Amino acid sequence: MTAHTTPATAPATGDAELLHGFEACTLPVAAFGHREHVRVAWLLLRAHPRFEDAAHRFCSGLRAFAAAHGKSTLYHETITWAYLALVHERLRATPACDSFDAFAAEHPDLLSPGLGALSPYYDAAQLHSPAARQAFLLPRAHAR
Repeated sequence: MTAHTTPATAPATGDAELLHGFEACTLPVAAFGHREHVRVAWLLLRAHPRFEDAAHRFCSGLRAFAAAHGKSTLYHETITWAYLALVHERLRATPACDSFDAFAAEHPDLLSPGLGALSPYYDAAQLHSPAARQAFLLPRAHAR
């Protein structure tokens, strides 16, 4: 998951179509905003019983997607892993949400702009650091 990007401008796609376009790197960049990042993470976390399997598939796919679109420098390790962990945690807490729209309605902070759901755990300076982009950083104890 990259830093928040412009919202998608393409028409909504089905889950299978979105996932296929993401993994085949054929989805237009304009159709892969923050909401779609979270949705693909949700889809993969639901499909894989083990967090590490879903996380590996998502991170590999996101790096490939960014590279295929000439945007390799946008990949952000800390934001990606932190959002994956939050989506996983929320998915486990609300297993009755059987659609992404229901999940998103239950957890709107995951789609908030700016630091969004990460603001209780990270401050802006830490997330915007080169170190956070290159390696996963644990949250600082003093984040609000």
